[in-house]
Amino acid sequence: VPARHFGGILNPSDWRELADRMVAAGVQVIIEPKTRFEGQVGEQATMFFGDPSGNALEFKSFADDADIFAVT
Repeated sequence: VPARHFGGILNPSDWRELADRMVAAGVQVIIEPKTRFEGQVGEQATMFFGDPSGNALEFKSFADDADIFAVT
């Protein structure tokens, strides 16, 4: 995971739509869309893309919003 980055949390359907659109548009992928901690506390879908200035942008979605600040 890139150490310095900016990101946002989306609901699952918006996250999937964004993932599909970014990949289809050929945006620079740093970390492919994937699910981390599947079946565990803190389960999250995450992806990293680069912006035109070379910054890392993370977008994620949690299976349960109550886990947003869970320690994994």
